[in-house]
Amino acid sequence: MIELGVNIDHVATVREARKTHEPDPVWAAVEAHLGGADGITVHLREDRRHIQDHDVRRLRELTHIKLNLEMAATDEMVAIACALKPEMAMLVPEGRHEITTEGGLDVTGREARLRDVVARLRDAGIVTSAFIDAELQQVEAAARIGVRVCEIHTGPYAHAFFNQGRDNESPAVVAELDKIRKAGVAIRAAGMRFNAGHALNYINVQPVAALPGIRELHIGHAIVSRAIFVGMREAVAEMKRLMREAQC
Repeated sequence: MIELGVNIDHVATVREARKTHEPDPVWAAVEAHLGGADGITVHLREDRRHIQDHDVRRLRELTHIKLNLEMAATDEMVAIACALKPEMAMLVPEGRHEITTEGGLDVTGREARLRDVVARLRDAGIVTSAFIDAELQQVEAAARIGVRVCEIHTGPYAHAFFNQGRDNESPAVVAELDKIRKAGVAIRAAGMRFNAGHALNYINVQPVAALPGIRELHIGHAIVSRAIFVGMREAVAEMKRLMREAQC
């Protein structure tokens, strides 16, 4: 059954806009859990623009569903992950100029370094994941460095969906969805878990959730945005219903 990991980074974005103590990401995580989330995702960025170190520590202590730590493949982040021991660590590209993650990790260009990072995380008992574009060479490289999970970057699909008038039968949308499907087939053939995420929302999520073999979607901005109007618990429950309906 498909699972939902809720990214709560942008709850912290609102808090950091005023440099105050609310809204509390941990409270958001609890509400997400009550709404049906199967896991919580946070990205501890090197510039600490939203999630802070104390947030991750409190989430590790207080949440009762799995914690996925998005992180750059740096020595600092590896040390933090090994100390906190989230259920999963997802390696992502990171640039201080970007508003949000703009593309998948280039595994092919950094295999030696990434293989070492994956080994260190694995030795600490942490499941490792790579956030990659829907490209077969990236899937093959991810298998070589030893990750157990590949999360396919769905941003190109989401942007095509929006630009084509939200028509999921338009050739551009069908082409992007087919890239994700083919990547998923390759991921599973290599013995890895097939996850996906980025820019998914309540309108475009179902075609991705219906893909064969997909295990988990990670969604944040759309859920936090909807939560402003209906509350986190209901926003999560609504997304989970859409995903399960599509898979069935």
